Amino acid sequence: MLASAARTTTIRRTILCLYRPSARHPLPPPTALSQHLSIQEAFRIIHLLNQVSGIHGSKVNSGEKTDTDSSDYAKARRTGIRHSIYPGEEAIKPCRPMTNNAGRLFHYRITVSPPTNFLTDRPTVIEYDDHEYIFEGFSMFAHAPLTNIPLCKVIRFNIDYTIHFIEEMMPENFCVKGLELFSLFLFRDILELYDWNLKGPLFEDSPPCCPRFHFMPRFVRFLPDGGKEVLSMHQILLYLLRCSKALVPEEEIANMLQWEELEWQKYAEECKGMIVTNPGTKPSSVRIDQLDREQFNPDVITFPIIVHFGIRPAQLSYAGDPQYQKLWKSYVKLRHLLANSPKVKQTDKQKLAQREEALQKIRQKNTMRREVTVELSSQGFWKTGIRSDVCQHAMMLPVLTHHIRYHQCLMHLDKLIGYTFQDRCLLQLAMTHPSHHLNFGMNPDHARNSLSNCGIRQPKYGDRKVHHMHMRKKGINTLINIMSRLGQDDPTPSRINHNERLEFLGDAVVEFLTSVHLYYLFPSLEEGGLATYRTAIVQNQHLAMLAKKLELDRFMLYAHGPDLCRESDLRHAMANCFEALIGAVYLEGSLEEAKQLFGRLLFNDPDLREVWLNYPLHPLQLQEPNTDRQLIETSPVLQKLTEFEDAIGVIFTHVRLLARAFTLRTVGFNHLTLGHNQRMEFLGDSIMQLVATEYLFIHFPDHHEGHLTLLRSSLVNNRTQAKVAEELGMQEYAITNDKTKRPVALRTKTLADLLESFIAALYIDKDLEYVHTFMNVCFFPRLKEFILNQDWNDPKSQLQQCCLTLRTEGKEPDIPLYKTLQTVGPSHARTYTVAVYFKGERIGCGKGPSIQQAEMGAAMDALEKCKPISFSIIVCS
Repeated sequence: MLASAARTTTIRRTILCLYRPSARHPLPPPTALSQHLSIQEAFRIIHLLNQVSGIHGSKVNSGEKTDTDSSDYAKARRTGIRHSIYPGEEAIKPCRPMTNNAGRLFHYRITVSPPTNFLTDRPTVIEYDDHEYIFEGFSMFAHAPLTNIPLCKVIRFNIDYTIHFIEEMMPENFCVKGLELFSLFLFRDILELYDWNLKGPLFEDSPPCCPRFHFMPRFVRFLPDGGKEVLSMHQILLYLLRCSKALVPEEEIANMLQWEELEWQKYAEECKGMIVTNPGTKPSSVRIDQLDREQFNPDVITFPIIVHFGIRPAQLSYAGDPQYQKLWKSYVKLRHLLANSPKVKQTDKQKLAQREEALQKIRQKNTMRREVTVELSSQGFWKTGIRSDVCQHAMMLPVLTHHIRYHQCLMHLDKLIGYTFQDRCLLQLAMTHPSHHLNFGMNPDHARNSLSNCGIRQPKYGDRKVHHMHMRKKGINTLINIMSRLGQDDPTPSRINHNERLEFLGDAVVEFLTSVHLYYLFPSLEEGGLATYRTAIVQNQHLAMLAKKLELDRFMLYAHGPDLCRESDLRHAMANCFEALIGAVYLEGSLEEAKQLFGRLLFNDPDLREVWLNYPLHPLQLQEPNTDRQLIETSPVLQKLTEFEDAIGVIFTHVRLLARAFTLRTVGFNHLTLGHNQRMEFLGDSIMQLVATEYLFIHFPDHHEGHLTLLRSSLVNNRTQAKVAEELGMQEYAITNDKTKRPVALRTKTLADLLESFIAALYIDKDLEYVHTFMNVCFFPRLKEFILNQDWNDPKSQLQQCCLTLRTEGKEPDIPLYKTLQTVGPSHARTYTVAVYFKGERIGCGKGPSIQQAEMGAAMDALEKCKPISFSIIVCS
């Protein structure tokens, strides 16, 4: 017992206490090479010639390398998933190059659904043995089976795509060397994905190792029996070598210019949609959309013109123009003001139309338009033999490989946590910061450029709302829209794909676990001391330390930018991520799993951890381990409480816990209850927060963290708790020091404390399931009424929203000001009078036992006086 007390004291002290540059020379005709070399050797030499650089290796795109980075940024650059550093990855022994390594590799066929933008009317076709083999996608070869990895989802062209990887029998018609040569040709020489490293940056300078994945293009023909025949990699490489010749040979240009129009159109039509490359230029490869042979100077023979219809990056179009951005912001602001204004002036309508017209003029400028027409001389361009469909599929592979590698490294996190998630998407969600978006891979700018240059010309776009349909949370209209939605009857998964909701749940779990353990470990500590200890444990600074123990910063997904490079910002994000992880463990596992994980991280010392995890029973339970109901016969207080038990249908094993819950602070120490109910109120508050949070998380999938907080505040507050306590008649069973036995009118706060204490007693005597049932009956049915009446939107907030809609453009908005006019009564029973002013005029007045309640009354009075205006603004918006 003494050792346990010493360890508890120790616990008390513990609580207190880039692009790579390349200037490449033109390629020699590969047919000359292939006469003397094998196919693989010829392709290898072509690739090496592509890599010949005329720029010093010490230079990058913008000039000399510098070492001026701050320590925070330099450190951040060496860590993190965003830099393709996946924890737990190890170098892979190289494959045997001239075999297919059938006993070592696992084969997966990659498909994309829906097929929109991936099925084209001009696919890449290879003719072999009098048959046509059509490109249908890629095969992927992995060094380990892809088990327990969810499907990869990505948004591209405003469409939700799912990338499937389907395990199939290993093909035999290839060798690894051929796959690597093709990958170098397509991903490096054509698409220029220099940042895409399948070995991992940690292994670049180590002994030779193998890429984690190999890819083979699938050219197939359908067989009469319904099967497919896949063309061998040998024939694909031969086809690429045959196609690799000048688009317009210099010695043939004069002859081609003399072709009949029909013959030229046939050749131009064959080239349409083809990818051509000009080594030494940036970008090196483009898609041909038109091939024109007009000769503007009859005295000079010029090469035909390649016409490419491209898309200018948003930052270089009107969307990135500072003048356009400024005008757009003023236009949106004025439009919002007019939409919420009770009466719109004609001059304001004209002003809005003028701004809209000015925006349209900027959009139509040739220098600002996103759609651009690029004309290039065909001199120096070589055919590649591939069309845009190959590039379209290829640009999905960086996203897929990141997805697979990330989920493989999450298995390493499972070991650190000591818990294996069955729902892998839930673990990924817990690690996903709101800033993270992975629609184009880890280097989105390069991916967008390659897609624009080599992808299909006119992709079909979906609704752009798909990007923010479930993500937008700013603005009064969005707030009203989301908060007006009723909850789902059955548990429903959320489509919000970051960890803020899980953080909301995890915060309640952490607070609950901390409150429960402190409550039991320090039975003589008052609620103020318990609250101080709890604050020390649940503060972000401490949670960030616990997150560091799990190395969460190495697994977090967040945007590749400067925001979280600073240590302070990163630690805050780590604390939030830790709460989200605890929430995920609680949601999928159990409260016990979350408790064990939290305990392991809190204390490294096994003895301290043992004390924390195995806390003693409540003192009232220790006195009577089995039950104390035998004391009812001799205690009038307990006899009266049996009436309450009968009323609610719950029989307490230790009825003195119920008596303790109903004992007010004014009652002195007695041997029946061993104290008053304030410690229980501390515990009950955390229990109610957890149960309410879990219910809202499960049944309100469209609500963000802030919206859930508003709903919880309307559900778990003094007013609602006091109302439930009154309906259950708890005030009749309150134990006071009044000897007259007269009914006592209890204040709202006191009634709320009674209910929270009762919740704590119910949890201590029974378990959390009883609390769930109690709140399902007494609290959660009220949510519908709160939502329909907008009880989540308190009068002060409503009044401020009304005042903000009356602001004028170009001026700071006027907000209501509250002034205390009068304070009367003794310190324990004061009444405050507060008035609210808007633009210097008093618009409402209210009274209450606290300044906050008086301000609420004043705001409600103001809303009543201005009801027609406030109703149109608040409800109709």
